[in-house]
Amino acid sequence: MMVETSILGGRFNNQRIDFKRCVPAFFSTYRTLFTVLWIAAVATIFLWMSTIRDGFFFLRPVSSRPLPRLRPVAFNLTDFGAVGDGVTLNTEAFERAILAISKLRSKGGGQLNVPSGRWLTAPFNLTSHMTLFLDEDAVILGIQDEKYWPLMPPLPSYGYGREHIGPRYGSLIHGQNLRDVVITGHNGTINGQGQTWWKKYRQKLLNHTRGPLVQIMWSRDIVISNITLRDSPFWTLHPYDCKNVTIRNVTILAPVHDAPNTDGIDPDSCEDMLIEDCYISVGDDGIAIKSGWDQYGIAYRQPSKNIRIRNVVLQSMVSAGISIGSEMSGGVSGVMVENVVVWNSRRGVRIKTAPGRGGYVQDISYHNLTLDVVRVGIVIKTDYNEHPDEGYDPKAVPVLKDISFTSIHGQGVRVPVRMHGSEEIPVRNVTFRDMSVGITYKKKHIFQCAFVYGRVIGTIFPAPCDNLDRYDEQERLVKRSAAQNATDIDYDF
Repeated sequence: MMVETSILGGRFNNQRIDFKRCVPAFFSTYRTLFTVLWIAAVATIFLWMSTIRDGFFFLRPVSSRPLPRLRPVAFNLTDFGAVGDGVTLNTEAFERAILAISKLRSKGGGQLNVPSGRWLTAPFNLTSHMTLFLDEDAVILGIQDEKYWPLMPPLPSYGYGREHIGPRYGSLIHGQNLRDVVITGHNGTINGQGQTWWKKYRQKLLNHTRGPLVQIMWSRDIVISNITLRDSPFWTLHPYDCKNVTIRNVTILAPVHDAPNTDGIDPDSCEDMLIEDCYISVGDDGIAIKSGWDQYGIAYRQPSKNIRIRNVVLQSMVSAGISIGSEMSGGVSGVMVENVVVWNSRRGVRIKTAPGRGGYVQDISYHNLTLDVVRVGIVIKTDYNEHPDEGYDPKAVPVLKDISFTSIHGQGVRVPVRMHGSEEIPVRNVTFRDMSVGITYKKKHIFQCAFVYGRVIGTIFPAPCDNLDRYDEQERLVKRSAAQNATDIDYDF
């Protein structure tokens, strides 16, 4: 999570000090003498705790916090021969440890503690009833040589690997058909070392779709908390067709430029999910809710629904803080976004889709959204024409409706709203209430709409487009719009 730091400084008094008068006065009271003795005692303890090495005093390493036991049985990764030097490959140690835990399912499972160190590994699979616990200075490092990364079948709702036809690379930490899995710790780190992957992707040297950092599929009762995920080869955290997932107090990092497709969290055909108290700064969407791609997602028929995102800070210089789509062919509904800050980003929140997607995006609410130096604040785009193959049906148009924006504030925003519906994909029943966004451009057309139906309740800034009905604060109709199909979209600024 973000940590604010401040520098506390004092002001020196340049007046000359009379030490001959101050010193006797200093020792004139028993209280002062006691203070001096107390400081001396503390200094003695300090020296006693230190050790001499090469002629200098060094503090002995302070032991880390004790690792809590969250399962009946706990193992240490070093018990299985792992070496945390950042060079030794520890895949077999992880596999042996997880195999041991898999045998404890009837007893409540087991916990694998990863102590401080740099633990290089190839991809490995989790098991049910397992807790993976990373100590404060523990770093799991993904090996950069792709020959160690297994190939997997394409996701059924995508038709083929997202970037190439055929198999895709698996994730560094993977799980399928699991129950009761926890990944947590004292803010240890899982580092995908994605730099090599990004370079090869840009140079078109990869023959398969890159793998996520963490991917959990067809599973339920998943908790991911108190860890840092960074530098994923591809999407960072990808729950796929899962139920009852909690992601809390997670920091996700990747370079904001030149780290392609490093989405932070991508809930994909998931149900009953909570994302809260997270900080995400990555090279693509901070959070992107998905549910399959074109005809493959329509056939898979598994929506993303009942997802709550709250108390999250996001940065995306390339894409958006929070997106829905563009792969949303199974449908997305029941999403609540609240208490979110998007800063120094290209877009704030975005819904993106296109003809051929099918599906729906409905019952979506944004509440208490802060936009701080964002190029475009709120975006709805209906011509995101990227398709898996030529087999999609262009007549399969998505439905966009029942979307509300309440308490939207910020400063330094170039275009606060750009809702680009179309004649075949109109945006219906949109509501704005309590909006005040400071702008950088004093142009008229900065609240842009096309084929949008909805209403504004009360007074908002900037002034809304003519497509929307106007209501007063008591939700009484003031003016009915006669221009819902009007187009006022300007991509030139």
